[in-house]
Amino acid sequence: MIAVLSLLIVFSFSLLAIRTATIALIRTGLSQESAQFQAISAFLGVGFTTGESESVVEHPVRRRVVTILMVCGNIGIVTAMSSVILSLLQMENSSSLILKVSSFFGGLVVLWIIGTSALVDRYVTRGINYLLCRYTDLPIHDYAGLLDLHNDYHISELKVHATDWISYKTLAEAKLRDEGIIVLGIRRQEGEFIGAPRGFTRVLSGDTLIVYGRKSSVKDLDIRKAGHAGDDAHREAVKEQKEIMVEHQQGQTNEATSD
Repeated sequence: MIAVLSLLIVFSFSLLAIRTATIALIRTGLSQESAQFQAISAFLGVGFTTGESESVVEHPVRRRVVTILMVCGNIGIVTAMSSVILSLLQMENSSSLILKVSSFFGGLVVLWIIGTSALVDRYVTRGINYLLCRYTDLPIHDYAGLLDLHNDYHISELKVHATDWISYKTLAEAKLRDEGIIVLGIRRQEGEFIGAPRGFTRVLSGDTLIVYGRKSSVKDLDIRKAGHAGDDAHREAVKEQKEIMVEHQQGQTNEATSD
């Protein structure tokens, strides 16, 4: 039973290590999905030659986090395998085997329930964030918090094609801000990056736009094609954004009145 217990403890610390690394990577600017994927990949020692992986390797803080996680992953896997071998060697009879297997899978069920609990996740996240700020010198920033990346708002990349509505328009002509969409940067097809582009910047086919806005608005822009239908969709999006702003202002007025 000691081997089974030690194996469950190793799994528990492994989950905690992955969660800690995920939060650290999120605070360097990665999305939650990307951070979790990279943390699990590093812990398991699985390499992926993707753009996201390259962004992790090229970023000094992310590289430190992933390096520590890879070391912890190798130690954890070795310890887990040693516990399994020790447990198998110590089996005396079939009843002992059944007891150990039942205890092991019962422990995994408990860990799964704890790991998928929203309440536990909330408190664990708060604790990890506090510890990262209090006891580490990592120059990390919570970009998700700075940009209020929750509910319906997020940062996304949009690939521009020749038939897209925004293609060959300047940002001033597109008036994306009227739809509640802000263009943070443009990556040209040849590799040039334009940060904080101005109104006279023209969007070209092959560009990748880094935009911030509501998910529904960004999705609508992504599928919008050139022509009258695209112009109509733009006007509808502007109208919807104005209605949202009016509701927001009314909500602030009501809060000020109640105070």
